[in-house]
Amino acid sequence: MKKYIAFLRGINVRNIQIKMPDLKIAFLEMGFKNVATFLQTGNVVFESNKNISEIKVILEKRLSETFHYQAFVLLYDFDILKEIVAKYPFQKDEGNHAYVIFVESESVFEELATIAESVNEDIAKGDTVLYWKVPKGESLTTPFSKITSKAKYKCSTTVRNINTLEKMLD
Repeated sequence: MKKYIAFLRGINVRNIQIKMPDLKIAFLEMGFKNVATFLQTGNVVFESNKNISEIKVILEKRLSETFHYQAFVLLYDFDILKEIVAKYPFQKDEGNHAYVIFVESESVFEELATIAESVNEDIAKGDTVLYWKVPKGESLTTPFSKITSKAKYKCSTTVRNINTLEKMLD
Protein backbone atom coordinates (compact mmCIF):
# COMPACT_ATOMS: atom_id res chain seq x y z
CA MET A 1 0.00 0.00 0.00
CA LYS A 2 1.16 3.47 -0.85
CA LYS A 3 0.39 6.54 1.26
CA TYR A 4 -1.19 9.61 -0.37
CA ILE A 5 -2.53 13.02 0.56
CA ALA A 6 -5.62 14.46 -1.09
CA PHE A 7 -6.43 18.15 -1.01
CA LEU A 8 -10.07 18.82 -1.78
CA ARG A 9 -10.44 22.22 -3.39
CA GLY A 10 -13.20 24.61 -2.32
CA ILE A 11 -14.99 22.70 0.43
CA ASN A 12 -16.37 24.25 3.60
CA VAL A 13 -16.56 27.63 1.95
CA ARG A 14 -19.76 29.18 0.67
CA ASN A 15 -22.41 26.52 0.06
CA ILE A 16 -20.20 23.43 -0.05
CA GLN A 17 -20.18 22.07 3.50
CA ILE A 18 -18.72 18.62 4.17
CA LYS A 19 -18.13 17.30 7.66
CA MET A 20 -14.81 15.52 8.06
CA PRO A 21 -16.36 12.35 9.59
CA ASP A 22 -18.59 12.10 6.48
CA LEU A 23 -15.59 12.64 4.23
CA LYS A 24 -13.67 9.90 6.03
CA ILE A 25 -16.59 7.49 5.61
CA ALA A 26 -16.75 8.31 1.89
CA PHE A 27 -13.04 7.51 1.47
CA LEU A 28 -13.45 4.23 3.37
CA GLU A 29 -16.48 3.29 1.24
CA MET A 30 -14.34 3.86 -1.88
CA GLY A 31 -11.96 1.20 -0.56
CA PHE A 32 -9.15 3.41 0.74
CA LYS A 33 -7.36 2.40 3.94
CA ASN A 34 -5.99 4.14 7.04
CA VAL A 35 -7.97 7.30 6.27
CA ALA A 36 -7.36 10.41 8.38
CA THR A 37 -8.83 13.88 7.85
CA PHE A 38 -7.33 17.14 9.08
CA LEU A 39 -9.15 20.28 10.13
CA GLN A 40 -12.21 21.29 8.10
CA THR A 41 -10.35 22.01 4.88
CA GLY A 42 -10.51 18.72 3.02
CA ASN A 43 -7.02 17.44 3.77
CA VAL A 44 -7.07 13.63 3.73
CA VAL A 45 -4.26 11.15 4.27
CA PHE A 46 -4.97 7.60 3.10
CA GLU A 47 -3.46 4.46 1.62
CA SER A 48 -4.21 2.65 -1.62
CA ASN A 49 -2.77 0.10 -4.04
CA LYS A 50 -4.06 2.14 -6.99
CA ASN A 51 -1.94 4.66 -8.87
CA ILE A 52 -2.43 8.38 -8.48
CA SER A 53 -4.24 8.93 -11.80
CA GLU A 54 -6.76 6.15 -11.02
CA ILE A 55 -7.36 7.58 -7.55
CA LYS A 56 -7.99 11.08 -8.88
CA VAL A 57 -10.71 9.84 -11.26
CA ILE A 58 -12.36 7.78 -8.52
CA LEU A 59 -12.28 10.59 -5.96
CA GLU A 60 -13.58 13.35 -8.20
CA LYS A 61 -16.42 11.20 -9.53
CA ARG A 62 -17.52 9.69 -6.23
CA LEU A 63 -17.11 12.85 -4.15
CA SER A 64 -19.14 14.80 -6.71
CA GLU A 65 -21.90 12.18 -6.56
CA THR A 66 -21.84 11.75 -2.78
CA PHE A 67 -21.70 15.40 -1.76
CA HIS A 68 -23.45 16.98 -4.78
CA TYR A 69 -20.77 19.43 -5.89
CA GLN A 70 -18.09 19.60 -8.58
CA ALA A 71 -15.15 17.97 -6.78
CA PHE A 72 -11.61 19.07 -7.60
CA VAL A 73 -8.90 16.97 -5.93
CA LEU A 74 -5.15 17.49 -5.95
CA LEU A 75 -3.22 14.34 -5.00
CA TYR A 76 0.31 13.87 -3.79
CA ASP A 77 2.45 10.96 -2.78
CA PHE A 78 3.13 11.27 0.97
CA ASP A 79 6.92 11.25 0.46
CA ILE A 80 6.69 14.02 -2.15
CA LEU A 81 4.77 16.15 0.34
CA LYS A 82 7.57 15.65 2.87
CA GLU A 83 10.04 17.03 0.32
CA ILE A 84 7.79 19.98 -0.53
CA VAL A 85 7.41 20.97 3.12
CA ALA A 86 11.14 20.55 3.83
CA LYS A 87 12.01 22.95 1.00
CA TYR A 88 9.92 25.89 2.30
CA PRO A 89 12.44 28.71 1.66
CA PHE A 90 11.23 31.51 3.93
CA GLN A 91 11.78 32.14 7.63
CA LYS A 92 8.56 31.42 9.51
CA ASP A 93 7.43 34.07 11.98
CA GLU A 94 4.37 35.12 13.99
CA GLY A 95 3.43 38.04 11.72
CA ASN A 96 3.12 36.04 8.51
CA HIS A 97 1.34 33.04 7.09
CA ALA A 98 3.55 30.40 5.48
CA TYR A 99 1.74 28.86 2.51
CA VAL A 100 2.32 26.32 -0.20
CA ILE A 101 0.38 26.78 -3.42
CA PHE A 102 -0.13 23.40 -5.03
CA VAL A 103 -0.53 23.55 -8.79
CA GLU A 104 -1.61 20.50 -10.75
CA SER A 105 -1.20 21.85 -14.28
CA GLU A 106 2.31 22.55 -15.58
CA SER A 107 1.10 25.40 -17.80
CA VAL A 108 -0.78 27.02 -14.90
CA PHE A 109 2.29 26.57 -12.70
CA GLU A 110 4.49 28.39 -15.23
CA GLU A 111 1.86 31.12 -15.68
CA LEU A 112 1.57 31.74 -11.93
CA ALA A 113 5.36 31.60 -11.47
CA THR A 114 5.74 34.30 -14.12
CA ILE A 115 3.06 36.44 -12.48
CA ALA A 116 4.73 35.92 -9.08
CA GLU A 117 7.91 37.50 -10.45
CA SER A 118 6.02 40.70 -11.28
CA VAL A 119 4.39 41.29 -7.87
CA ASN A 120 6.16 42.63 -4.82
CA GLU A 121 5.44 39.67 -2.53
CA ASP A 122 7.46 36.88 -0.94
CA ILE A 123 6.85 34.10 -3.45
CA ALA A 124 9.39 31.45 -4.43
CA LYS A 125 9.17 28.82 -7.13
CA GLY A 126 9.57 25.22 -6.03
CA ASP A 127 9.74 22.17 -8.27
CA THR A 128 5.96 21.85 -8.67
CA VAL A 129 4.66 24.33 -6.09
CA LEU A 130 4.90 27.98 -5.19
CA TYR A 131 5.94 28.98 -1.70
CA TRP A 132 4.27 32.11 -0.36
CA LYS A 133 4.87 34.18 2.76
CA VAL A 134 2.11 36.73 3.33
CA PRO A 135 1.34 39.05 6.25
CA LYS A 136 -1.46 37.79 8.48
CA GLY A 137 -4.76 39.42 7.58
CA GLU A 138 -3.74 39.97 3.96
CA SER A 139 -4.13 36.46 2.53
CA LEU A 140 -7.17 37.50 0.50
CA THR A 141 -6.19 41.06 -0.39
CA THR A 142 -2.70 40.98 -1.93
CA PRO A 143 -2.34 41.32 -5.71
CA PHE A 144 -1.17 37.72 -6.01
CA SER A 145 -4.04 36.33 -3.93
CA LYS A 146 -6.55 38.14 -6.14
CA ILE A 147 -4.97 36.55 -9.20
CA THR A 148 -4.87 33.02 -7.77
CA SER A 149 -8.52 33.23 -6.69
CA LYS A 150 -9.72 33.63 -10.28
CA ALA A 151 -12.08 30.94 -11.55
CA LYS A 152 -9.62 29.77 -14.23
CA TYR A 153 -7.29 28.43 -11.50
CA LYS A 154 -10.04 26.76 -9.45
CA CYS A 155 -9.59 23.18 -10.65
CA SER A 156 -5.79 23.11 -10.70
CA THR A 157 -4.61 25.00 -7.59
CA THR A 158 -5.06 24.97 -3.85
CA VAL A 159 -3.33 26.84 -1.03
CA ARG A 160 -2.38 25.16 2.23
CA ASN A 161 -0.72 26.49 5.38
CA ILE A 162 2.70 24.96 6.02
CA ASN A 163 1.85 24.45 9.71
CA THR A 164 -1.09 22.23 8.77
CA LEU A 165 1.05 20.30 6.29
CA GLU A 166 3.66 19.67 8.98
CA LYS A 167 0.97 18.28 11.30
CA MET A 168 -0.26 16.00 8.53
CA LEU A 169 3.23 14.58 8.14
CA ASP A 170 3.53 13.62 11.84
